[in-house]
Amino acid sequence: MTATGTGPIDEARLEAFAGQVVVDMGAAISGLMLHVGDRLGLYKAMAGAGPLTSSELAARTGAAERYVREWLGNQAAGGYVVYSPSDGTFELPAEQAMVLANDDSPVFLCGAFEGIAACYADHDLLVNAFRTGQGVGWQEHDDRLFSGTLRLFRPGYAAHLVAEWLPALDGVVDKLQAGASVADIGCGLGASTIIMAQAFGRSTFVGVDIHEPSIVAAREAAAKAGVDRRARFDGASAAELPGTGYDLVCLFDCLHDMGDPAGAARSIRQALAPDGALMLVEPMAGDRLEDNLNPVGRAFYGFSTAVCTPASLAQEVGLGLGAQAGERQLGRVLREAGFTQVRRAAETPFNLILEARP
Repeated sequence: MTATGTGPIDEARLEAFAGQVVVDMGAAISGLMLHVGDRLGLYKAMAGAGPLTSSELAARTGAAERYVREWLGNQAAGGYVVYSPSDGTFELPAEQAMVLANDDSPVFLCGAFEGIAACYADHDLLVNAFRTGQGVGWQEHDDRLFSGTLRLFRPGYAAHLVAEWLPALDGVVDKLQAGASVADIGCGLGASTIIMAQAFGRSTFVGVDIHEPSIVAAREAAAKAGVDRRARFDGASAAELPGTGYDLVCLFDCLHDMGDPAGAARSIRQALAPDGALMLVEPMAGDRLEDNLNPVGRAFYGFSTAVCTPASLAQEVGLGLGAQAGERQLGRVLREAGFTQVRRAAETPFNLILEARP
C-alpha cells in the first residue's frame, strides 16, 4: 500500500494509529455519555448504591429504562461501571464515584465534560475563527462553558488554595488572618473569592470579571455562602480594578485568556501595596512544546485552541498567550510589567502557582 507523495506505508504503524483513533472515537462519544449521565444524575444515583439493574437505576432517576440500559453498556465497556453478567447488574466503584459523582472531590471531572460539550456546541464559531483569524469572546460561548469551568476548577481550589497555595506565599497567610485587602481578577462565578472569604474572616475581597452574567451569579453565590458583606463583585477588567493598596491580587487560570496580559499585570502591580503580592495560578506546562506532549498537555492544548486563545484574540492587543505558556514565558510577561521578583511557589499536576512582587 502507498500514499501519494509520502512513500510506502508501514502497515504496522498504520494499524496502530488506526487503533488509537478508534480508542479516541470511543472516548469522544463517551464524553457525551458522561455529560448525559452527569446531567441526569445517573452517577450520583449509583454512588454507594451497590449493584443495580438498568430498571432500578431508571426508577431512581426517572429516566427511560431503554436509554439507561444502552448508556450502561457504554459505561461498562469503558470501565466506568462494573458489570456482573450473572445477575445483570451494574455498579459504580467508589474510586469512579470520586471522579464522577462527588462534586466536592478534588478529582471530580464532570465539569470538564460540561465545558467540552459547550465547545462542541460552539464549533461553528471556532471554524470561523480558524478561517478568519478573529477571536471568540468569552461571552459568545454556550453557557455550559461557564458552569463547567466553575465545576472543573472549584474542587481543586477548595482542596489546595487555603491549605497549600496561600501558605506557599511569603507572609501572606499572616496578613489574611490579621485582615488584608484582596482582589481576585477574572473571578468568573466567584468560587475562588468565596473560598478565601470563608477562610479569612477579617479580610475583605473584591472579585472582578468582564463577563457580567458571571458577576451576577457570583454575588448570589456569595450571599448564599454568607460572605457577601466582605466579598463584593464588580464587572471590570484588570485595567479597571477599583482601588489600590491591595495586599494580595490573585489571577486564577485567566491571565493567558487576556488580550494584553502584560498590560493587565502592569495594572495589578500599580494597584498593589508596596509589600503586596500577586499570586498567579496557570495551567501546568513546561516551557517547550515537547515538554507538554502528554495527556494533560493534550487536554490543555485542546481547551486552549477552542476557548483560551480565541478569547485573547477577541480582545485589544490579542497576544494569544495560550494555556500552555509555561513558567519562563509567564515570568517574562510579569517582569515586562515591572515585577522584579517572580518565583514558583507551588504546583499540582494541573496547576502552576507563581508568586510575583513589585
